[in-house]
Amino acid sequence: MEPVVSFREAVCLLGRFPALAGVDLDVGAGEIVLLQGPNGAGKTTVLRACAGLVPVVEGSASVLGVDLRTDPKAVRHRVGLLGHHSGLYDDLTVADNVSFWTRAGRAGASDARAAMARLGLDGRLADVPVARLSAGQRRRTSLAVMVARRPELWLLDEPHAALDQDGRDVVDGLMVEAVASGATVVFVSHEPDRAAAVAHRTVTIAGGMTAAQDPRSGAPVASAPDGDGPDPDLPDPDVSDPDVSDPVGEVVA
Repeated sequence: MEPVVSFREAVCLLGRFPALAGVDLDVGAGEIVLLQGPNGAGKTTVLRACAGLVPVVEGSASVLGVDLRTDPKAVRHRVGLLGHHSGLYDDLTVADNVSFWTRAGRAGASDARAAMARLGLDGRLADVPVARLSAGQRRRTSLAVMVARRPELWLLDEPHAALDQDGRDVVDGLMVEAVASGATVVFVSHEPDRAAAVAHRTVTIAGGMTAAQDPRSGAPVASAPDGDGPDPDLPDPDVSDPDVSDPVGEVVA
């Protein structure tokens, strides 16, 4: 069976900066895969490349059978990206935001209502403008968009951030439920114990390369040589996508 994600010596440039310097990665259908590594290693760039937001300039990369080097936009409506920025509209209410992004992702009103209920947003919070929400409530709203859209591939960048204990438990449950319904999950987390309890396996990214990978996927294991690749002490570069008409970004794809 063709993997959902397949990268071979994939290189991504952000400006002139090699954010990925030759990543090898395979993710099979129905897996929950944790990407780990130091800050600036390239984990966020891997997620954004999978969403078709960062161009792959060398090597090969495909997601859900789509060649990311030739047609990255073709994958966007099939994946969901939860990033560091919410991508929500501050002047719209929670309900209006979820409804807007749900329609953009070709899902229905019933999906939006069910997702809001799942994230505890179906009460008084539904009519509150996003600008007045706490960081945790914003995170729940972004997650509700993801749930409503039901993407084939979930790309989650530190999904537990800003959430309380109950919220973190909900996130873990959502990942398990997504896979049970036929989706695949790739996520980044700096909470190793919690993440390891949910993930089927772990891939380590260092210096813009795959430093270690569970061999069950059949992908090669590479090591980043000392002094080669991006500086691991640099933060992951943040690049905004200019095509805002696509329902993809720091909320969804």
